[in-house]
Amino acid sequence: MSALVDRLKALDTCVVSDALDALGLPGVAQGLSRLATDTKIAGHVLTVRLEEAKGRTAERHLCTSAIEAAAAGDVIVVEHHSRTDCAGWGGLLSRAASKKGLAGTIIDGLCRDIDEARAFDYPVYGRGSVPRTARGRIIETEFNTAITVDGITVTPGDLVLADGTGIAFLPADRADEIISRAEQLFAKEAAMMTAIDAGISVGSVMAGNYERMLED
Repeated sequence: MSALVDRLKALDTCVVSDALDALGLPGVAQGLSRLATDTKIAGHVLTVRLEEAKGRTAERHLCTSAIEAAAAGDVIVVEHHSRTDCAGWGGLLSRAASKKGLAGTIIDGLCRDIDEARAFDYPVYGRGSVPRTARGRIIETEFNTAITVDGITVTPGDLVLADGTGIAFLPADRADEIISRAEQLFAKEAAMMTAIDAGISVGSVMAGNYERMLED
């Protein structure tokens, strides 16, 4: 795990979202949530694009190339927009990714075998679950290329943080800057929490401070 990933995992998506706002950057994906485990995940991204099969047959099963190419701690991110009636990730893939030590999978679409992923503690985030298989319905058309998740461009090597609140993507070339700003904001929030714990009224603590938090 890289030093950047270690720093990112010490934060949460809310403060990273605030840092993205402060820098005028997109990155927060809406409508995706935890499906398997309560684990926060952070790591470098490997990408997969799925599309409707339309009679085509893929040479390899979807997402297997990403699992085989990934390093321990990586996060597989899947674009699965073409159909909403079938899964783009399942139990055998979760098992293989877990065995390889991947941090988790994020799918902009539906997946299945959630109980299996929970059973061996593999984090899966997505838009929901459905039992219906991908077989004959969707295929992988691209691997390790730029994809979109909730309209956000996600590129291999970008960083991602996912927790109980949501998901935030950090472009690789701005990741250090975003994390540094998030750490500054985290320190401001920590000071406000300390003041509340000391008995200062929440109105006094937050008056003006919260609204000005994103200022340098």
